[in-house]
Parts: sequence; C-alpha cells; structure tokens
Amino acid sequence: MSAQSVESVPMKGWITTFAGTTINLCLGILYAWSIWKKALVNVDKAGEVMTGLNAGWTYLTNAQAATPFAICVILFAVLMIPGGRIQDRFGPKVGATAGGLFLAAGCILAGLMRSQLGLILGFGVLGGIGMGLGYAAPTPAALKWFGPHKRGLIAGTVVAGYGGAAIYIGGLGQYFIDHYGISGSFIALGLIFAVVCIFCGQLLFTPPKGYVAPAPKNVTTKMVADTTKHDWTPKEIFQSWQFYALVAMFTISTQSGLLIIANAAGLLKKAAADVPFLAANAWILVSFGGLVNASGRVGTGFYSDKIGRVNAYCLNCAISAGCLFILPFVIAEQNVILLFLVVGVAYWQYGGGLSLMPSFTADFYGSKYLGFNYGLVFLGWGMGFFMTSLGGTIEDLTGSLRWAFYMSAGLLMVGVVLAYLTKRPKHSEEKVGVMSPQMVTEKAGD
Repeated sequence: MSAQSVESVPMKGWITTFAGTTINLCLGILYAWSIWKKALVNVDKAGEVMTGLNAGWTYLTNAQAATPFAICVILFAVLMIPGGRIQDRFGPKVGATAGGLFLAAGCILAGLMRSQLGLILGFGVLGGIGMGLGYAAPTPAALKWFGPHKRGLIAGTVVAGYGGAAIYIGGLGQYFIDHYGISGSFIALGLIFAVVCIFCGQLLFTPPKGYVAPAPKNVTTKMVADTTKHDWTPKEIFQSWQFYALVAMFTISTQSGLLIIANAAGLLKKAAADVPFLAANAWILVSFGGLVNASGRVGTGFYSDKIGRVNAYCLNCAISAGCLFILPFVIAEQNVILLFLVVGVAYWQYGGGLSLMPSFTADFYGSKYLGFNYGLVFLGWGMGFFMTSLGGTIEDLTGSLRWAFYMSAGLLMVGVVLAYLTKRPKHSEEKVGVMSPQMVTEKAGD
C-alpha cells in the first residue's frame, strides 16, 4: 500500500478494536478480585481450615489476601514492556494468545492448589504475566488504524473490556463460588478464558506498511500542535521529562482506583449492614463498578478528543478526590445510594485514566513504537498498587480505610497540578525545523 491516507478505516481496524475488547473482557478478572477476597478473608479465623465446598482452603487476613493482588498488578505492569515489544515486532496475535493461556493456566493452578501460595503463583505470577502480555497487544494494534482525532475513543473502547469484565465476572464468579467453591470458580473461568483468548487473538490485525490513518477534514491547529510528527524510539522517550511525568500521572490516577476495586465488596457489606440482601450480595457493587469503569474509559476517551487529554484528566481527578474525601462519612452513615454514586465516580476516574494514558503516549511519542513505549509508561499503573497494600495494612491496624481514602484523595489533587504542567515534548527535529522521514513521506503523499 502506498503511503497515502485512506478515506475510511478498513474493516480490519474495527475487527481488531472489538476483538481486543473481547480479550480484555477475560483479562479483567483482576477487577473482580474483591469477590474472592470476601470469601477468603476472616481476620478472627485467619489460619483456620475451611469446610464444605471450600475444604482445604484456609482463612486469610486482609494483608495476606492483598498479596496475590499486588503481585499480579506488579507483574502485569512489568510484563507490559516485553509484551509491547512482542506486539511491535511480531504482531498482536502472539501476545494476545500467549497472555490468555498464561492467565488460564494461572487460574486453574490457583484452584487446584487451594492455598495462599497457589493464589500467589497462579493468580499473582502466572495471571500477572498473562495480563501483561495479553493487554499489551490489542490497544496499540487498534490505535494504529485510527488518526489522533479518534485515539481517545478507540483506546477507551478497547480497554473498556478490561474494566467491564467485573460486570459479568462479579456475578458469574460469585455463582461459581456459591455452587462449586473457590477452586471451582477459578478452574471454570480459566477454561473459558483460554477458549476466548485463543479465538479472538487471531482477529487482531496490524496495518500494512505505508498505511496512513484517515484524518478529519476540519483538523484544527491545536489538534496538530498536540500530536507529534515524529515516532520516538523507546530510547529517545527517556530523554524527555514528560515521560516521567506521564508515569507519575498514571500512578496517581491508578492508586485510588485499585484501592476501591480491591475493597468494593467489603465497602458494600459495611454500608449495607442493615440491608441483608445487599450485604449478602456485595458482588452487585463490584459489577456496578465494572460497568462504570468500562463506561468511564469510553466516555473519557470520547470527551478527551473534544476538550483535550489534560482537561479530561484534571476533571476526572478533581471530582474523584472530592468523592474519596467524603467516602468514610458515607460508609459511617450507611447511605447505600450515595455509596454507589461516590464509588461510581472513583471507578469512572480510574477507567478514564486507562484510556487517556495510551492516547497521551501516542500523542506525545507517535504510533510506530507505541506498544513498547506504552509498556514503559504503563509502569506507572503497576506502581499504583502501593495504595492497595497500604490500605490493607491500615485496615488491619485501625479497622477502617478512612486514612487510606484521605491519602488517596490528596494524591489525586497532586495529579491535577502535574497534568497542567505537562506539555507535549518537541523532538529535536521539530525544534530545528528538520523534517523526519515520516514527515517527508506524509508530505509526498499530499
């Protein structure tokens, strides 16, 4: 294909987008972790062996239950780097398929071992590896088919699958736990994930060499200014301070979301103590959060294309910070309606960050090396786990997450300031007016 823009995005671009969304619907089991945490944690009985459907399992403390989750988050983030490299070099099919198989194997192993060690090795290690390799594949592949004016929306659509996973995994996982035990739930979901990821992984496509995504006729000067014309290599992005700012912004937006996600079921159980149905079906808040998380990715991606990435990021963080400050009061007052509202805002902000950051990365550093570059920026997401572990320790010591919520809200406000200070870096070729090979090609195509 010659280096010229096409009138509309080919069908393969849309197939890649929705196949990627489906794969992420499997990888997103992380967001339903609180369902298993609720079944595993009993501080008063910690160390005692369970009976019935869960015979062989032992009760855990909050801190113990947070360990597999934290390990999964860390490895997820770290493996995004080689996962991105695999996507850039070998295409998205390899990473997506391998990621799905690692995750499936991890779930099955966790179910068979029936122990915290099994959770660490299965859900934490193998699951984290699978998520890193699998998640790195769909978003960069899809974004390469679309121009900057749709990056937010497309990134949001693909990653919405990951956030939306809790919508069905929350209820399905609880059903499996109730009828087949903790082990049965992990094994059943592992088998489902293997089938779906293998099939959908083959539906991820990379644009042919020379493909230039269609651009809108009414492209604005600001849109051009906000988007780089140079494809920065991974080595080059380390030389710009904006890379480190993006990592920090990712960490800040992530820490509050992971804190809520890891404790969602428990929050509803406390706030709805006088409503037996909700207290017994705390997965409802998890599934609701998954819906809002997914919606926040698509919604934030959409309006970030309209009002700009920075404005969208700051708007989300500022509103979420206010909600986290009042969350302890909401729980104490057992106001269930307000709990859903406040937690929903936190989920929206978190989901929005995961559609904004790949768009930020593409805007700042180009799409050619997007898989690897975004993998590096994604380290910020992994570092956001610290608040989850800290929150578990604070809860064990004080019996409440109050101070964790306050600390998380304060960090979100720091993120607002940092985002306003972060502008797109200009490559040396832009500064001296030299045209990059890509710019020459695009000029020739005109």
